[in-house]
Amino acid sequence: MIYLDYNASTPVDPAVRDAMWPYLTELYGNASSDHPLGRRVKEAVTIARNQVAALLGAKPEEILFTSGGTESNNYVIKGVARKLCERGKHIITSAIEHPAITNPCKSLEGEGFEITYVPVDHHGLIDPQEVINAVRPDTILISIMHANNEVGTIQPIAELSEIAHEGGIWMHTDAAQTCGKLSTDVRELGVDFLSIAGHKVYAPQGIGALYIRDGIKLEPLHHGAGHENGRRAGTEAVPAIVGLGKAAELAKGYIGDTSTASLRDRLWEGLSQQLGEDAVLLGHPTKRLPNTLAVGFRHKIGADILRACPDICASTGAACHAAHRKRSAVLAAMNVPEDIAFGGVRFSLGHPTTQQEIDQAIQLITKAVSQCSVS
Repeated sequence: MIYLDYNASTPVDPAVRDAMWPYLTELYGNASSDHPLGRRVKEAVTIARNQVAALLGAKPEEILFTSGGTESNNYVIKGVARKLCERGKHIITSAIEHPAITNPCKSLEGEGFEITYVPVDHHGLIDPQEVINAVRPDTILISIMHANNEVGTIQPIAELSEIAHEGGIWMHTDAAQTCGKLSTDVRELGVDFLSIAGHKVYAPQGIGALYIRDGIKLEPLHHGAGHENGRRAGTEAVPAIVGLGKAAELAKGYIGDTSTASLRDRLWEGLSQQLGEDAVLLGHPTKRLPNTLAVGFRHKIGADILRACPDICASTGAACHAAHRKRSAVLAAMNVPEDIAFGGVRFSLGHPTTQQEIDQAIQLITKAVSQCSVS
């Protein structure tokens, strides 16, 4: 099996697994318990909070542990809406956000909020002027992803943060795909909120974190005992939190590493040489994640290609069924023609990916494309 779906989920790093193991066995106490075992566990949570804060250039008290990126995003969008609804009911986001952003926004639309979905160009890039044009006196939040999960395009978050703050608006970014790949220093990005998903950064599934700038207080999504300094009720998932902390520590060492980008480029060069104009690069040619290659195979169906090479794990960019075909929301927003979008496949590499796997993948994919019928 050649795994090329790291944007969907990553394996738990062996060092992360080893860090978690004691808290799955002998160190099983509750972090809220005031006895020796509880205090040892609480110390581990504190260390993990410091590790995540260090990755983000934040203060430890600005880090809130959650169940993942979806909860972090919901916490911000709904929390800001509840807090600032008397000031305004307008939120700006983009047309290519993850459902963990768009669906909470749609939910708020049912409560009388107005959402502006700013467009992107054919590379999936946001023009900051579009955000400026969307700002209104009643705008309370701008939420734009740091990089797109499907095509990898990186957004100008620092510039967008400046636009937000000039209008007295809070800025949030979903950084699930960029932690450990790009710098996610919150001071450099200028954001007020930043979301992390653990399973995108070699930590286990079911854990995440949210940066909330010091001085901002939002209503918790969950109410109960005063965990996480009263910001999130529920007993801390200590093994997972420890794992995320270790993963954040490791992630700092991967930022700036060019080895994955080199393999990504090798994959594209191989496919483009073999298939010529039948393989179309999707997303921005340079402003994209170092591990992500989105390709539209002209006049093909992405799902058919992956079925024809079952040894490769990757994701398609369109929903195609016998009676119904539909471009993904991202490719539709980018105005990718249907004859290319239906053949969209995302290949996302990770630290374990090898050159041998890439070379083998080129041959398997090329063969599969030649075998698939014209759509």
